[in-house]
Amino acid sequence: MVIKNLVRTWPKTVGGFLLAALMLTGCAETEFLIHSAKRITSPTTTTVPQQVYKVGTPYQINGVTYYPKEDFSYEETGIASWYGAKFHGRKTANGEIYDMNALTAAHRTLQMPSYVRVTNLENGRSLVLLVNDRGPYARNRIIDVSRKGAQLLGFEKKGTTRVRVQILADKSRALKARLAGQQQLARTGSPITVDRLPKPPVARQTLPPPGSNQVLLTPPSEPVKVVNSRTIATDVIPNDGKVSQTAVGKTRIYIQAGAFSKFENANKVKASLTGIGETNLMQTLVNGVDFYRVRVGPFSNIEDADQMLESVAQAGYPGARIVVD
Repeated sequence: MVIKNLVRTWPKTVGGFLLAALMLTGCAETEFLIHSAKRITSPTTTTVPQQVYKVGTPYQINGVTYYPKEDFSYEETGIASWYGAKFHGRKTANGEIYDMNALTAAHRTLQMPSYVRVTNLENGRSLVLLVNDRGPYARNRIIDVSRKGAQLLGFEKKGTTRVRVQILADKSRALKARLAGQQQLARTGSPITVDRLPKPPVARQTLPPPGSNQVLLTPPSEPVKVVNSRTIATDVIPNDGKVSQTAVGKTRIYIQAGAFSKFENANKVKASLTGIGETNLMQTLVNGVDFYRVRVGPFSNIEDADQMLESVAQAGYPGARIVVD
């Protein structure tokens, strides 16, 4: 009787076990597929905005209008500052994420991205940085570099320094061409796409003691050469963290109230500023045309120049700026 009942109920029991086992197996497989899908559909590229080429339209900050433009001949001397933790992780003006440990910079009008060489005129250190943000918006600064850039250029603790900023025309044009080609492919729906160009690699370096002219370098990390099976020319990624040491001479700081093609206009401005401080009228030749620059100074340090700049601006010359010669 027991055997008969067991035989009678066996199919139901076994069937139940088999059904439960199949259900458990199905759940396990489903859970595995869900977790796998999360891993597959969450690549690192989704968290990094695509690098795009941008010039931008005129914009106004604190009553001052800035006019972005594509300029492959840009060169300027002035005062540099740096920005760090307060902006770390935020979006830059062209949509990238600001990394204070990367070799980048902010400029008010240059095309983005573009490469510039920044030379510290106080210690001779020179470094290539990628412009991918807007700023600084103080009249007395011409460029904001990342914290890493300030460390390598040797002015992180000081906060500001005298610099020369020069665009790397060939490298910037090559980068523009790469990005323009990428955007064109995206617009035409080509199956050949590039998620983003690799960010310039940052080399870790040990800096010499402050005041030393010695530059200690470590071999830079290898640049990424392939993105989505398309080769990116390494010559488009020049800021590998190498610090160059160049000879620099003594510089002087001035406040330039303006530059005029007519002597009479320049002389009037000079006369109006005579009571503020020592004012000079300097003649220079620009593209075959004579210009007359009205400058106040020179000043021995940045702090004094900052104070005088405010005085000149309040005297009716809001476009005045600090220059370094």
